[in-house]
Amino acid sequence: MSYIANENRYAAMQYNKCGESGLKLPAVSLGLWHNFGTNDSYQNMKDMCFTAFDNGITHFDIANNYGPVPGSAEENFGKILREEMGAYRDQMIISTKAGYYMWEGPYGDFGSRKYLLSSLDQSLTRLGLDYVDVFYHHRPDPDTPLEETMGALAQAVKSGKALYAGLSNYDGERMTQAAAILKELNCPFVINQNRYSIFDRGIENNGLLEAAKKEKKGVIIFSPLAQGLLTNRYIDGIPSDSRIRTSGKFLKEEHLTEHRLNQIKALNQIAVERGETLAQMSLAWVLQTAGVTSVLVGASKPEQILDNIGAIKSASFTKEQLELIDKIALG
Repeated sequence: MSYIANENRYAAMQYNKCGESGLKLPAVSLGLWHNFGTNDSYQNMKDMCFTAFDNGITHFDIANNYGPVPGSAEENFGKILREEMGAYRDQMIISTKAGYYMWEGPYGDFGSRKYLLSSLDQSLTRLGLDYVDVFYHHRPDPDTPLEETMGALAQAVKSGKALYAGLSNYDGERMTQAAAILKELNCPFVINQNRYSIFDRGIENNGLLEAAKKEKKGVIIFSPLAQGLLTNRYIDGIPSDSRIRTSGKFLKEEHLTEHRLNQIKALNQIAVERGETLAQMSLAWVLQTAGVTSVLVGASKPEQILDNIGAIKSASFTKEQLELIDKIALG
């Protein structure tokens, strides 16, 4: 029997506009970076997608190289759409990206027109879709003219294979330059995707937040929980099913130093006093940042998605709480 969505799914979710565009994203979006690969449980993938959509998460974010193996996240999500959720396609925002290594040879990486448009065609095939809602350039390419890369994004939209263009991992200066080109090409560039968390303040320092506000573009955040460090998963040790143990590629055991663990415990105490989990407080902290449209959460089980959604009900932070969080995280 095909999946039937919860009829009250939009009631509790908050939806925010991407800058000055007409596109709205849920405050909490689901990222398929991890746990949608070849060796992951397909039933669990379905359960996470169902749980997300049943609770108002309409945005599903992927990239061409997500897996492992590269491409498998798109294939698995495409299968879920085909077999279970296809009836709701027009109620979803589905995004994908190209910019990191995807296939061997000189045409499977970075930002050439050849790579981006070929990759998008491959992604659409794996997803089983005629178009994606947002197509991102995944990272800046210092060896390709920005005009060429932005021209490829504009062509993707003009061809009908994407509705909007996005940029990922760009700093403020480079994003401003790209925005000017895309405006001249009449391409609807609406969203920036960047890393940001209590522990990672990069976009505060590289001008992205300020530039996005000036250009009236949205900002969606990945790794808002610092790859799981900003949860209670590691307070009492490293669980056997944690990302450190099962992957270890992006989050390694050496990242969990004694100093970092003490920071996590101190932040967790603030969350407890607020009546929240550390994950909820950490997501709420990102969402209260001016200019942030949505946070991308990754999950290994449906229960984590439900916990994360609780962030949209968080109380406002007091000045004292914000100052204490900064003192702990930046100390």
